[in-house]
Amino acid sequence: MTAKPLVTIKGMKDGLVFLLDDQCEFTDLLQELRDKLDHTPHFFDGPLVYVDVKLGARTAADEQKTEMLNILRQRGNLLIRSLESDADVKKEAQGYRVHTMTGMVRSGQVLRHDGHLLFLGDVNPGGMIISSGDIFVFGALRGTAHAGVDGETGAVIAASLFAPTQLRIADVISRPPDEWGVAQAHMEFAYIHDGMMQIDKISQLHRVRKDITLFKGV
Repeated sequence: MTAKPLVTIKGMKDGLVFLLDDQCEFTDLLQELRDKLDHTPHFFDGPLVYVDVKLGARTAADEQKTEMLNILRQRGNLLIRSLESDADVKKEAQGYRVHTMTGMVRSGQVLRHDGHLLFLGDVNPGGMIISSGDIFVFGALRGTAHAGVDGETGAVIAASLFAPTQLRIADVISRPPDEWGVAQAHMEFAYIHDGMMQIDKISQLHRVRKDITLFKGV
Protein backbone atom coordinates (compact mmCIF):
# COMPACT_ATOMS: atom_id res chain seq x y z
CA MET A 1 0.00 0.00 0.00
CA THR A 2 1.41 3.34 -1.06
CA ALA A 3 1.87 5.83 1.77
CA LYS A 4 -0.02 9.07 1.53
CA PRO A 5 2.32 11.89 0.41
CA LEU A 6 3.02 14.49 3.04
CA VAL A 7 3.42 17.21 0.40
CA THR A 8 1.03 17.50 -2.53
CA ILE A 9 1.67 20.08 -5.24
CA LYS A 10 -1.17 21.25 -7.45
CA GLY A 11 -0.94 23.53 -10.44
CA MET A 12 -3.35 26.46 -10.52
CA LYS A 13 -4.12 29.04 -13.16
CA ASP A 14 -1.86 31.63 -11.55
CA GLY A 15 0.71 29.47 -9.76
CA LEU A 16 1.17 26.45 -7.49
CA VAL A 17 -0.49 25.31 -4.28
CA PHE A 18 1.50 23.23 -1.77
CA LEU A 19 -0.87 21.14 0.35
CA LEU A 20 0.98 19.98 3.47
CA ASP A 21 -0.09 17.07 5.66
CA ASP A 22 -1.38 18.34 9.01
CA GLN A 23 -1.07 15.08 11.02
CA CYS A 24 2.54 13.98 10.51
CA GLU A 25 5.60 14.97 12.52
CA PHE A 26 6.90 18.38 11.55
CA THR A 27 10.42 17.07 10.93
CA ASP A 28 9.03 14.47 8.49
CA LEU A 29 7.11 17.20 6.70
CA LEU A 30 10.24 19.32 6.27
CA GLN A 31 12.20 16.36 4.93
CA GLU A 32 9.57 15.51 2.32
CA LEU A 33 9.36 19.16 1.32
CA ARG A 34 13.12 19.15 0.70
CA ASP A 35 12.86 15.89 -1.23
CA LYS A 36 10.08 17.22 -3.46
CA LEU A 37 12.17 20.22 -4.42
CA ASP A 38 15.40 18.25 -4.86
CA HIS A 39 13.92 15.46 -6.98
CA THR A 40 12.14 17.71 -9.47
CA PRO A 41 14.73 20.43 -10.19
CA HIS A 42 13.52 20.91 -13.78
CA PHE A 43 10.11 21.91 -12.44
CA PHE A 44 11.36 24.50 -9.97
CA ASP A 45 14.18 26.07 -11.98
CA GLY A 46 12.02 27.67 -14.66
CA PRO A 47 10.15 31.00 -14.84
CA LEU A 48 8.89 32.78 -11.74
CA VAL A 49 5.98 30.97 -10.09
CA TYR A 50 3.61 32.19 -7.35
CA VAL A 51 3.18 29.70 -4.50
CA ASP A 52 0.43 29.41 -1.87
CA VAL A 53 1.20 27.06 1.02
CA LYS A 54 -1.74 25.44 2.83
CA LEU A 55 -1.07 23.94 6.27
CA GLY A 56 -4.52 22.43 6.77
CA ALA A 57 -5.42 22.06 10.45
CA ARG A 58 -1.79 22.34 11.55
CA THR A 59 -1.00 25.28 13.82
CA ALA A 60 2.58 26.28 13.08
CA ALA A 61 4.72 28.53 15.25
CA ASP A 62 6.53 31.43 13.62
CA GLU A 63 9.82 29.52 13.81
CA GLN A 64 8.28 26.56 11.97
CA LYS A 65 6.86 28.82 9.28
CA THR A 66 10.29 30.36 8.84
CA GLU A 67 11.84 26.90 8.38
CA MET A 68 9.33 26.05 5.65
CA LEU A 69 9.82 29.37 3.91
CA ASN A 70 13.60 29.02 3.97
CA ILE A 71 13.34 25.65 2.22
CA LEU A 72 11.00 27.00 -0.45
CA ARG A 73 13.06 30.12 -1.03
CA GLN A 74 16.10 28.05 -1.95
CA ARG A 75 14.43 27.77 -5.32
CA GLY A 76 14.90 31.21 -6.81
CA ASN A 77 11.86 31.01 -9.08
CA LEU A 78 9.34 30.43 -6.28
CA LEU A 79 7.57 33.57 -5.05
CA ILE A 80 5.77 32.72 -1.81
CA ARG A 81 2.44 34.52 -1.87
CA SER A 82 0.85 33.06 1.27
CA LEU A 83 1.39 30.51 4.01
CA GLU A 84 -1.66 29.86 6.14
CA SER A 85 -3.58 27.27 8.12
CA ASP A 86 -7.33 26.70 8.31
CA ALA A 87 -7.23 28.47 11.68
CA ASP A 88 -5.59 31.54 10.11
CA VAL A 89 -8.26 31.73 7.41
CA LYS A 90 -11.08 31.30 9.93
CA LYS A 91 -9.60 33.93 12.23
CA GLU A 92 -9.27 36.46 9.41
CA ALA A 93 -12.81 35.79 8.20
CA GLN A 94 -14.22 36.27 11.69
CA GLY A 95 -11.98 39.18 12.57
CA TYR A 96 -12.83 41.60 9.78
CA ARG A 97 -16.25 41.82 8.18
CA VAL A 98 -17.57 44.78 6.24
CA HIS A 99 -21.25 45.56 5.80
CA THR A 100 -22.20 47.14 2.46
CA MET A 101 -24.93 49.75 2.06
CA THR A 102 -25.97 51.86 -0.94
CA GLY A 103 -27.82 55.13 -1.33
CA MET A 104 -27.28 58.79 -0.52
CA VAL A 105 -27.01 60.60 2.80
CA ARG A 106 -28.65 63.99 2.34
CA SER A 107 -28.45 67.11 4.50
CA GLY A 108 -30.01 66.47 7.89
CA GLN A 109 -29.82 62.68 7.57
CA VAL A 110 -27.72 60.43 9.81
CA LEU A 111 -26.65 56.91 8.83
CA ARG A 112 -25.50 54.73 11.73
CA HIS A 113 -23.91 51.29 11.65
CA ASP A 114 -22.38 49.00 14.26
CA GLY A 115 -19.22 47.56 12.69
CA HIS A 116 -17.19 48.28 9.56
CA LEU A 117 -19.13 49.98 6.77
CA LEU A 118 -18.69 50.18 3.00
CA PHE A 119 -21.08 52.85 1.71
CA LEU A 120 -21.69 52.99 -2.04
CA GLY A 121 -22.96 56.51 -2.62
CA ASP A 122 -22.47 60.13 -1.62
CA VAL A 123 -22.59 61.83 1.76
CA ASN A 124 -23.78 65.37 1.06
CA PRO A 125 -22.98 68.50 3.10
CA GLY A 126 -25.09 68.41 6.26
CA GLY A 127 -25.29 64.62 6.14
CA MET A 128 -23.57 62.38 8.66
CA ILE A 129 -22.32 58.80 8.60
CA ILE A 130 -21.41 57.12 11.90
CA SER A 131 -19.85 53.72 12.51
CA SER A 132 -18.24 51.87 15.41
CA GLY A 133 -15.61 50.55 12.97
CA ASP A 134 -14.05 51.74 9.72
CA ILE A 135 -15.91 53.80 7.10
CA PHE A 136 -15.26 53.41 3.37
CA VAL A 137 -17.23 55.69 1.05
CA PHE A 138 -17.20 54.74 -2.62
CA GLY A 139 -18.46 58.13 -3.65
CA ALA A 140 -18.15 61.73 -2.49
CA LEU A 141 -17.72 62.45 1.21
CA ARG A 142 -18.82 66.07 1.62
CA GLY A 143 -20.56 65.77 4.96
CA THR A 144 -19.45 64.49 8.36
CA ALA A 145 -18.01 61.03 9.04
CA HIS A 146 -17.42 59.59 12.52
CA ALA A 147 -15.58 56.25 12.65
CA GLY A 148 -14.72 54.31 15.82
CA VAL A 149 -17.57 56.05 17.61
CA ASP A 150 -17.23 53.76 20.65
CA GLY A 151 -13.60 54.74 21.14
CA GLU A 152 -11.74 52.68 18.50
CA THR A 153 -8.76 54.93 17.74
CA GLY A 154 -7.44 52.51 15.11
CA ALA A 155 -10.44 53.07 12.82
CA VAL A 156 -10.03 54.75 9.42
CA ILE A 157 -12.23 56.84 7.13
CA ALA A 158 -11.75 56.59 3.36
CA ALA A 159 -13.56 58.11 0.39
CA SER A 160 -13.25 58.27 -3.37
CA LEU A 161 -13.77 62.05 -3.26
CA PHE A 162 -12.43 63.37 0.02
CA ALA A 163 -14.04 66.75 0.82
CA PRO A 164 -15.56 66.30 4.31
CA THR A 165 -17.15 69.00 6.41
CA GLN A 166 -15.74 67.29 9.48
CA LEU A 167 -14.06 64.01 10.39
CA ARG A 168 -14.04 62.24 13.71
CA ILE A 169 -12.25 59.08 14.75
CA ALA A 170 -13.05 58.04 18.32
CA ASP A 171 -12.72 61.34 20.24
CA VAL A 172 -10.33 63.03 17.80
CA ILE A 173 -11.88 65.75 15.63
CA SER A 174 -10.40 66.93 12.34
CA ARG A 175 -9.18 70.38 11.50
CA PRO A 176 -11.62 73.04 10.15
CA PRO A 177 -13.01 72.28 6.67
CA ASP A 178 -11.40 75.35 5.07
CA GLU A 179 -8.00 73.77 5.77
CA TRP A 180 -8.69 70.64 3.73
CA GLY A 181 -7.88 72.38 0.51
CA VAL A 182 -9.05 71.23 -2.91
CA ALA A 183 -10.37 67.65 -3.03
CA GLN A 184 -7.97 65.28 -4.75
CA ALA A 185 -8.83 63.02 -7.67
CA HIS A 186 -7.33 59.97 -5.93
CA MET A 187 -8.93 58.11 -3.05
CA GLU A 188 -7.71 59.16 0.39
CA PHE A 189 -8.17 58.02 3.96
CA ALA A 190 -7.94 59.52 7.44
CA TYR A 191 -6.40 57.89 10.50
CA ILE A 192 -5.01 58.84 13.89
CA HIS A 193 -1.27 59.06 14.49
CA ASP A 194 0.15 60.35 17.77
CA GLY A 195 -3.27 61.67 18.71
CA MET A 196 -3.63 63.75 15.55
CA MET A 197 -5.79 63.26 12.46
CA GLN A 198 -3.69 62.44 9.40
CA ILE A 199 -4.62 62.12 5.71
CA ASP A 200 -2.90 59.94 3.12
CA LYS A 201 -3.48 58.24 -0.23
CA ILE A 202 -5.39 54.96 -0.05
CA SER A 203 -2.34 53.18 -1.50
CA GLN A 204 -0.66 53.77 1.88
CA LEU A 205 -3.43 52.11 3.89
CA HIS A 206 -1.35 48.94 4.35
CA ARG A 207 1.17 50.91 6.39
CA VAL A 208 -1.51 51.83 8.92
CA ARG A 209 -3.82 48.82 8.88
CA LYS A 210 -2.15 45.58 7.86
CA ASP A 211 -5.26 43.58 8.80
CA ILE A 212 -7.41 44.93 5.97
CA THR A 213 -5.06 44.71 3.01
CA LEU A 214 -6.17 42.44 0.17
CA PHE A 215 -2.77 40.98 -0.63
CA LYS A 216 -0.81 39.26 2.08
CA GLY A 217 2.76 38.39 1.21
CA VAL A 218 5.18 36.46 3.35
